[in-house]
Amino acid sequence: MTRAMIRLRMSAHDAHYGGNLVDGARMLQLFGDVATELLICHDGDEGLFAGYEEISFLAPVYAGDYIEAVGEIVKVGASSRRMSFEARKVIAPRTDLSDSAADVLEHPVVVCRALGTCVVPAVKQRKKNDDPCQIA
Repeated sequence: MTRAMIRLRMSAHDAHYGGNLVDGARMLQLFGDVATELLICHDGDEGLFAGYEEISFLAPVYAGDYIEAVGEIVKVGASSRRMSFEARKVIAPRTDLSDSAADVLEHPVVVCRALGTCVVPAVKQRKKNDDPCQIA
């Protein structure tokens, strides 16, 4: 199946709560971007996000964290595309050492998982034989 991944550093602008805590909705924005890439790769069209069936917030995200968001199309209907998503913290700041220290995490921390469905109307689907967006 088609897979996509983006990696992004959470900035101070993303911190919505005290202690530089990032709003969980920011993970859903990342999943939306991943979904758009998946649909373009699979159908040649951005499609529309119909909704989430399941969302689990599993660990906090802070400004300075690097988040890797991955997604995969797990089921293809005539126009619907069911997708699974996972966001992982892969780098964390080490402000206890200095204001610019950070560690690459040996074991990424899963911060959010979700399952959702997008729709690409049949008239907008441009199927391709090869998937230029496939990741390992």
